[in-house]
Amino acid sequence: MWERFSYYGMRALLVLYLTQHLIQTAHTDTVLGFLALQSSLEALFGPLSTQALASQIYGLYTGLVYLTPLFGGILADRLLGQRNCVILGGLLMATGHFLMISEAFFLLALLFLIVGNGCFKPNISTQVGSLYPVGDPRRDGAFTIFYMGINLGAFFSPLICGTLGQRYGWHYGFGAAGFGMLLGLLVYLFGQKYLVGATSSHKILDTEVSAPLTGKEWQAIVGLLTLATLNILFWAVYEQQGNTLQLFAEHNTDWHILGWEMPSTWFQSLNPAFIFILAPLLDRLSRQQQSSSISKMALGAILLGGSFLVLIFAIDGVQSTEKISFLWLALCTLIYTLGELYLSPVGLSLVSKVAPLRLMSMLMGVWFLSSFFGNFLSGYIGSFYEKMPKQDFFMLLALLGIGTGLAIYTVKSLLKKAVGVD
Repeated sequence: MWERFSYYGMRALLVLYLTQHLIQTAHTDTVLGFLALQSSLEALFGPLSTQALASQIYGLYTGLVYLTPLFGGILADRLLGQRNCVILGGLLMATGHFLMISEAFFLLALLFLIVGNGCFKPNISTQVGSLYPVGDPRRDGAFTIFYMGINLGAFFSPLICGTLGQRYGWHYGFGAAGFGMLLGLLVYLFGQKYLVGATSSHKILDTEVSAPLTGKEWQAIVGLLTLATLNILFWAVYEQQGNTLQLFAEHNTDWHILGWEMPSTWFQSLNPAFIFILAPLLDRLSRQQQSSSISKMALGAILLGGSFLVLIFAIDGVQSTEKISFLWLALCTLIYTLGELYLSPVGLSLVSKVAPLRLMSMLMGVWFLSSFFGNFLSGYIGSFYEKMPKQDFFMLLALLGIGTGLAIYTVKSLLKKAVGVD
């Protein structure tokens, strides 16, 4: 919970901090390495405005957060062990948040957060499963508690870190995320007696004789790689909520209710709140409908794209100086949260079902790697936010989402044959 509080608190503030303070007020000259990073990005993408540069940095940061867990898992397996990696990750992330207090260390702070997340993320999840023997029915309940903790952190961090950052000063928001991470680390350390057997260090020993992959296994791999590639586009659109949608919430959305104005970062608490509400309902509905996994994933992508049609309708005829009600943004969030619930957990489950056992970890890593590319692509797509009329930009997102869903539907029969399940 506290690690997600840390990450989502950072995500809630990052683009606003860059566009309203660090880049906008020309503080970048004092940031170690910033001009070199800007020059590198502009060499690849051409001159970048303040918003476009912030979007690219957002994409790099969120993307690398999903890349480093691949190496964090290897570090734990082969050298430090899961317990030590979690402790190291927590300390690195807390340090990163506190480094944000100094503008000069902004990029160094991001590096600490990225590396720390890589050490933390894969090893805390693995320990949950290690608490129970194979087949123990309590394991599912444990992961449910774990998932609820994740979403509690995601829900509260925009409310606390976002409010502190927007109303009292950016560094208060970043600092709160750091203290949250330290608190989580203390909980972990004092709770070690309950984690006996789940935190030991071990090395991977390859005692199996490598046998050639069967034709069926190759089909499963190709099918999963196809879905992972399409998954990139899903996350590229979905991750706009911390990027361009946060800017839209800040500048184009009216957050007044009964004469009081909510901080715009509260927008990012809507998604985890809707997950709390919708996840049990969708689970029950899925058991009744028995829809195929691939069909669910296609529907998830279509819902994601369709959510932006709500914003296109809301801003139709509205002057550029006018703001729309936050209820329109809430409706958009509700729909793409449905899309997330239809695609993300179903995709993870599908990998665990059909991946060849000897390649399970690698293919799960590849699945998460698609989130890296998707987040990176979200930064590139977001760089067009200022260059296009709002309706055209949201139509682009809608077409990408819906197009991804239709592509999954189009190759459904081939994918069904390849992965061996519906």
